[in-house]
Amino acid sequence: MRHLKKKRVSVSIVLIGIAVILLLILAPYYRFATDVLKISPINSLFGYGDLKMIGGRVNILVLGIAGGNHDGPTLSDSITVMNYDTKANAVRSIGVPRDVWSGTLRDKINSAYAYGEAKVEGGGLRLSKAEVGSIIGSPIQYALVIDFHEFINLIDLMGGVEVQIERSFIDNEFPIEGKEADECGGDIEFKCRYKTVSFKKGSGHMDGETALSFVRSRNAEGDEGSDFSRSKRQQLVIGAIKEKVAKIVLTFNLGKIESLYGSVNKLVKRDISNQQLTYLVRNMIFHRNFKQGTTALPQQLFAVPDYNDYEGKYVLVPEDASFSALHSYVKQYLGE
Repeated sequence: MRHLKKKRVSVSIVLIGIAVILLLILAPYYRFATDVLKISPINSLFGYGDLKMIGGRVNILVLGIAGGNHDGPTLSDSITVMNYDTKANAVRSIGVPRDVWSGTLRDKINSAYAYGEAKVEGGGLRLSKAEVGSIIGSPIQYALVIDFHEFINLIDLMGGVEVQIERSFIDNEFPIEGKEADECGGDIEFKCRYKTVSFKKGSGHMDGETALSFVRSRNAEGDEGSDFSRSKRQQLVIGAIKEKVAKIVLTFNLGKIESLYGSVNKLVKRDISNQQLTYLVRNMIFHRNFKQGTTALPQQLFAVPDYNDYEGKYVLVPEDASFSALHSYVKQYLGE
């Protein structure tokens, strides 16, 4: 009997020791979650809280702005809608051309964020969600905007990203920051304002500066100089960043994770909370067969009207004079 009691005491000591070790290991992560991320680990395990969804789906608008000292720093260089289906555990992204004309704004869709922010802080996200939602024919619950000028630091912090370049291209007129108003010694072509950037098809490792050139290039010859191709390149880099972030998180190196979060939080403005994002991440992890898909609104669904009818601007309008074909394309792609 005495031997049995000693055995129980020994087991208890071992269990307490394991509990203490786990507490010491997990306590820093718990503090990071509650103090820095402002999330409740317990609530994150159950339900969806106040997450806005329609039919188990949530749309998140991702905008990329030039930032820095570029002309039009708050104009959206890239516009992407991320649709997450919680039931199918699938994320499907849709690239929206920045030159689509908005009858409400009387300007291109890429100006929505700039107009909204000029009126009130946070107004850019609200106005952009409404305008882009009307184009794809689906309400957008959340939005975030990425400052491309700042994301150089994020990519460098992560040690660069691997991007699968789909087509080779050369851009001989890539603008040099800070030389936008340089008179170039009287050169009427202002060649000193530009540099040449080039990319070859295949997998390529990019640092922040290279990735920025890849996503912002707009003067390449052929199809890669189009808004549609630029939108696709931006999606490729965003996808590469997501993969690198996931790898860093899975290292469980708290120092790296905290540094990464600080950098991401600096360059991204958003109206979706960390707690709401946690519900989505939890669903992706705990449900099987996570799927991803990427598309862009097809060029053939748009037409280029006479410049004189649109204040002398190059714009895109629906080929069928309404957005019905675009809405049908989006619904079919999302499987609605």
